[in-house]
Amino acid sequence: MSSITTDAVTTQDDELKPMRADARRNYDKLIAAAREVFAESGAAGSLDEIAKRAGVGAGTLYRHFPTRDDLIDALMRDWTDRVAADSEAAVAAGLPPRETLTKWFEAFLGHITLHRGAAAKINAAMDDPESPIYRKCQALGTANDRVLDYVRESGQLRVGVDSRHVMRLVSSIATLSDDARIGPAETVPMLGIIVDGVLVQPATS
Repeated sequence: MSSITTDAVTTQDDELKPMRADARRNYDKLIAAAREVFAESGAAGSLDEIAKRAGVGAGTLYRHFPTRDDLIDALMRDWTDRVAADSEAAVAAGLPPRETLTKWFEAFLGHITLHRGAAAKINAAMDDPESPIYRKCQALGTANDRVLDYVRESGQLRVGVDSRHVMRLVSSIATLSDDARIGPAETVPMLGIIVDGVLVQPATS
């Protein structure tokens, strides 16, 4: 994924437009209810159930969030900050390339498995500029570029490794983890295979 400027990333989560007090209360109740429903049922959780738990009508929900992805986007408002912070921390730790990539890929996996179904949603949005989540994916790409560039500067990244391809591989593991309900005991070794694949391997005698 090609890098984008910091300004392009930071403008995606501009402050919410001012709302009347009652509209703000409804918005906040919908966000809280969505967190509950998505935690229980995943990204495909019932929007009607979200409206019901928030104590508002479906019309109110759709006025605030015309699509499911608009609602997911709102739930992820501080997500880009956390993604950037984790990529910066992976680089700042000054660990060897293998440990740096392992640390980052595990963080990456955590960010795109916010709730059941999130990984597939984020994966699909990577190529959809019309998706409200698309700019979140760009921010994720910028973070991934940051870590891979750091490893590249060490001379330990294989020539031709593409950041976007790496994102796809890690995202595929996240989706598998989500669908099969598997935990770190199985995902960490799979991430290790990606690490082995992108690093220059020491010559053998």
